[in-house]
Amino acid sequence: MSKVWIVAQKEFRDGLRNRWTGAISLIFILLSLGLAYFGSATAGVLGFASLESTLVSLASLSVMLIPLIALMLSYHCFVGEQEQGTLLLLFTYPLSQGQLLLGKFLGQALILTVASLIGFGLPALVISAVSEVDTFEVLKAFGLFIMAASVLGWVFIALAYVISLAVSEKSKAAGLALVVWFFFVLVFDLVLMAILVASEGDINQTLVPYLLWLNPTDVFRIFIYQVVDAQSYTGVLDLADKGADGLAALVMAMGLWVAVPLLGCWLMLKRKELS
Repeated sequence: MSKVWIVAQKEFRDGLRNRWTGAISLIFILLSLGLAYFGSATAGVLGFASLESTLVSLASLSVMLIPLIALMLSYHCFVGEQEQGTLLLLFTYPLSQGQLLLGKFLGQALILTVASLIGFGLPALVISAVSEVDTFEVLKAFGLFIMAASVLGWVFIALAYVISLAVSEKSKAAGLALVVWFFFVLVFDLVLMAILVASEGDINQTLVPYLLWLNPTDVFRIFIYQVVDAQSYTGVLDLADKGADGLAALVMAMGLWVAVPLLGCWLMLKRKELS
């Protein structure tokens, strides 16, 4: 485990040196405070409106931003090492493929987690101080939001690793990372809605809510909606079965979205070493 931690520390220090952590934290702070204060501007009201509207709006913007940040942070992780010739050198060290993969993942996951904790935690303290909402409720809701946002970032770090191991050039990895972001953030829900409309209700309605689980950004938003007990969902999320999608099941689904790509990465690393 010490070897894993050494690799993780190296990745985290690189993130600090490249100012990733500070930049991401600042973006999250501005995003959170801006939505909290200006979220009700369209209704002619400034200031904190409600915990539900703030977190629902924050979740909608986070699914645009967090996956993109995670992909840009990690898409070059292995292909960059391969282009520089250092990946083969790493294979000569007394370090297994699993330890290398886990160490890199923990280091970069820690960058996003720390950034989320700072970027969303500080606004939570500000909101709890200036709003009339119970401080415990604010901190609890934002705590769960930080956890879910961090895991969403981990999902796309793992997907970025798959991309990084599947190609031989950084430019191709960058292009595929954008395609993955575009698909999960923008295209998936439109395609799902089109399929449901084209089927004219022939698709089993009990299956429909679980089709949303094929998109980690939808799982994240459903989780946040349940945390704040939102009365209505938006867009394709109206298809979600609000009774069936328990928080534990949603957490399990996000966990699988992290574990399965990492398992694929481990198998790809083993094959790369043998080739």
